Amino acid sequence: MLKFIKNFRKDELGAVTVDWVVLTAAVVGLGVAAYGSIKTGTTTLTGNIGSYMGSITPAE
Repeated sequence: MLKFIKNFRKDELGAVTVDWVVLTAAVVGLGVAAYGSIKTGTTTLTGNIGSYMGSITPAE
């Protein structure tokens, strides 16, 4: 049992897994932040385009 505990303490595979989980969470967080920014910008842009298109009169 003591040998198992020593080997478990030396094993670093768990630390690598934690690193990957943290990196993945960071990438997902950045993706969500970028999506929010892009969504806000496109909503404003489409609103402006709609207002402009509604204000012009077609040529007859």
